[in-house]
Amino acid sequence: MSGIVSYGAYIPYWRLQRSAIGAALGSGGGRGTRSVASYDEDTTSMAVEAGRIALAAAPSGFVPHTLWFATATPAYLDKTNATGIHAALALPDWAGAFDTIGSVRSQVAAMMGAASGGPQIALVSDIRVGLPGGGDESNGGDAAAAICFGDQNVICEQFGGAFATAEFVDRWREPGDVASKQWEERFGEYAYLPLVQQAFQRALDSTGVSAASFDHVIISGLHGRAAKATAKAIGVRPESVADDLSATIGNSGTAQAMVNLCDVLDRAEPGQTIAVVILADGASVWFLRATPELAAFRARQGATVAAQIASTRDDLTYASYLTWRGLLHREPPRRPEPDRPAAPPSLRRNQWKFGFFGSRDETGFVHLPPSRVSFGTGEIDHMEPVRMADVQATIATYTVDRLAYSLSPPVVAAVIDFDGGGRFQCELTDVDPDRVKIGDRVEMTFRRLYTQDGVHNYFWKARPIRGRAE
Repeated sequence: MSGIVSYGAYIPYWRLQRSAIGAALGSGGGRGTRSVASYDEDTTSMAVEAGRIALAAAPSGFVPHTLWFATATPAYLDKTNATGIHAALALPDWAGAFDTIGSVRSQVAAMMGAASGGPQIALVSDIRVGLPGGGDESNGGDAAAAICFGDQNVICEQFGGAFATAEFVDRWREPGDVASKQWEERFGEYAYLPLVQQAFQRALDSTGVSAASFDHVIISGLHGRAAKATAKAIGVRPESVADDLSATIGNSGTAQAMVNLCDVLDRAEPGQTIAVVILADGASVWFLRATPELAAFRARQGATVAAQIASTRDDLTYASYLTWRGLLHREPPRRPEPDRPAAPPSLRRNQWKFGFFGSRDETGFVHLPPSRVSFGTGEIDHMEPVRMADVQATIATYTVDRLAYSLSPPVVAAVIDFDGGGRFQCELTDVDPDRVKIGDRVEMTFRRLYTQDGVHNYFWKARPIRGRAE
């Protein structure tokens, strides 16, 4: 039996109060908060974080032979984004890595590819940007999710589904544009409701279940009016409709359905059924059933969606949000801008740069960065590679630099000591510079240091340890 064997969502550390938008602009905003990817995050780095959570909770020995990545806001065009995720997750070189990008519906292709058989992983990630004061800005949200599929230890199996596809223009964004354009809401409702009714009824007919029988119903789509009308249109019980998390993290577009699925699976009981409905250029419907293996999964689970939301900060300023999204061009620190990362040395140091592998010599000393020469004995090439990305550490000392180049000054640099050995100097992120102290516990996170000449310089930073499952 093939199905979901593990999952993980990633919610960024920062949230923006929607009221801050109205306070700054005099209109727009609304109630609640939206999730905001930090200045050093993009859809690739967020997908890595979701993938790390999912793989850490996967069954013993699980190694995906294919990685599928979906986003409507890729960090690169022409170049495959999934290969960077593949490298950061330290997957073997025989494992494939492929993008399905450019549209919200691309998530469906990634999920279908990963569910086609054998151990595979689908990652979905999105950063939703709208023009200041618009609905996309206040209602959008940034998040990522990863779903692992396999044949053993299945925690959730698919038992039905259907599609309905149509060509119509309800939302669009030309290449290079920052924000999307959309037709007025009544048209979206008119176009989507017949399609979702058709797809849902086909799935019901093929499985013999009733609409009222589902324990959880997830409805996802960027057309808010159509999404709200869907539950009544397909005949599911109102109390079965899952919280879409729009009040706390917003609508994460390509990632919304799978983030919501992760949240539902965090609470679901074995035997319960889940309907996933996605409105994007048509309608996609999946019927899922939780299995008894879900209990065993929870024993090894890391961060739940609720725990991550609880560990976020919602005091991000609107000016910082605009700066991070490139909508407010501010005077940078008067320091030379960084050089473009060069491709040849990056390739030679791939294991270190993306996988964060150190080297351990015969005395047990861990070298960071990895070295060919033993610190203790002087032996050459008697080293064992050791992945440090998932090892926690303690701050030995730190400094706050208010002059270094950064989109979010000040820069907090620290020397950290890893559990079991290894000392490393790195930048801290998702941290309050006024509260950091020696002895704080930290974990590694994959981030984008900077972008120069269109080349993203990805590497690892440390951050305070975030909430885990209760």
